[in-house]
Amino acid sequence: MLRAYLDAAMARARFERLEGDAGYYGEIPGLDGLWASAPTLDGCRDELASALEDWVMTGLQLGHDLPAVDGLKLNTPRIA
Repeated sequence: MLRAYLDAAMARARFERLEGDAGYYGEIPGLDGLWASAPTLDGCRDELASALEDWVMTGLQLGHDLPAVDGLKLNTPRIA
């Protein structure tokens, strides 16, 4: 389930070349605050994937409600 969520999120990733020779910027729409930059497109993709993993794990540890991606949800139900 985690791998499917990460793969679906990365499939949504958007990348843009920065002006001049500043490299690339990437983000995943719907996952607020998650972005990466790197000198190359492949490097930016790798950085974004790593940031996504950290973002998901931190969110789960802190009990945040993570958004669904392509119908996939990682949150566990809260027990009262």
